[in-house]
Amino acid sequence: MNREFTFFSWSVQGQTNPIPVEKAEGIYFWDMDGKRYIDFSSQLMNTNIGHQHPKVVKAIQDQAAKLCFVHPGNATEPRGLLGKKLAEVTPGNLKKTFFTLGGSEANENAIKIARFYTGRHKILARYRSYHGATHGSIALTGDYRRLAVEPAMPGSVHFLDPFCYRCPFGQKIESCKRECLSHLEEVIRYEGPDKIAAIIMEGVVGSNGLIVPPDDYWPRVREICTKYGILLISDEVMSGWGRTGKWFAVDNWDVTPDIITTAKGITSGYMPLGAVIVSEPIAKFFDDKYLYAGLTYNGHALACAAAVATIKVYEEDNLLENAVMVGKHLGQALEDIKSRHASVGDVRYIGLFSAIELVTNRETKESFAPSVMTEVGKHLRQNGLFTFIMANNMGSIVFIVPPLCITKEQLDEGLEIIEKALKITDQASM
Repeated sequence: MNREFTFFSWSVQGQTNPIPVEKAEGIYFWDMDGKRYIDFSSQLMNTNIGHQHPKVVKAIQDQAAKLCFVHPGNATEPRGLLGKKLAEVTPGNLKKTFFTLGGSEANENAIKIARFYTGRHKILARYRSYHGATHGSIALTGDYRRLAVEPAMPGSVHFLDPFCYRCPFGQKIESCKRECLSHLEEVIRYEGPDKIAAIIMEGVVGSNGLIVPPDDYWPRVREICTKYGILLISDEVMSGWGRTGKWFAVDNWDVTPDIITTAKGITSGYMPLGAVIVSEPIAKFFDDKYLYAGLTYNGHALACAAAVATIKVYEEDNLLENAVMVGKHLGQALEDIKSRHASVGDVRYIGLFSAIELVTNRETKESFAPSVMTEVGKHLRQNGLFTFIMANNMGSIVFIVPPLCITKEQLDEGLEIIEKALKITDQASM
């Protein structure tokens, strides 16, 4: 019925082969035949607290029994509590939140707010990025999915990434002079600083290869934005909520953006919710100016209650601390895997946000054909591991992004399955 009557995202519909999921708990889920899978992508990098946490399930049940929905112009207790909590966990002077139903809507409204506030039109984003699938957010997205729907929102300008493994400027780490930052500033000058409302970047690039930037990259982009009066937006939809060992990825570099957009881990996927959190100056700007933004489900009571409970779980279960501790173990394990397998070109990791990039040759860094990665995916699925695999012009990548509640032992169990699957790519690389 799913295949006959519903569409699946980003796929040729006749080739879809979904797992019929019956139940889930912690880092595991089970299909209708009772087969257990280790969830190494947190479904899609969002079920950060693990599946079916009883405290969040109960909070949803309690709120549903009391009040599910009100007019978006009315106030509710969970909306207020969540707004206050977001002001506490976000960096610097970020204070006020506009709620949406997901990350794409959050980025759409961040664009609006940035344009209203600055009076400027252009938005800069990176090529290796994904910001959503709606009209404005897909225009900001840099990857191949943007091309299929162009022309999209005008005013979107892309620039190159700080991707050290595949440096677009042909540099090695030892010779790097941060040409990526010089390039960004040159693009700004060509596009006109007085025309650019904002630069939007993922805290750590997610589904386009999991790119962890050099330590000085975010601080220096912050300096560039301040220099030209451009707003800095951190898209923390995927990299936020403890995924990197901090509340938000930018916290790793002590950077305060002007706007944070987020979704996914804010409720751990238990309810649909997104958020645009803005600095105090931006918030005050709209005290006497009309905000041209609205959604029927803005501040949805049930979703906000789920988020309040989810944030409590992050704190009470020490999940950020666990992401750091187990993340160190993961990083070392990935380096060991790289040393043992010729087809592993690079491993990238920060907290429990990691990926293995596979290549046919370490010198040429050529990616594998999609058919090879399909075989890798089949092997993982047959052996009870579910994760996100990328096989396109952005590379051949296996993602390791488990729930933050995972133990070292559970992590090692999943990594063992992945390492056996790497025999496929090792043989194909010979």
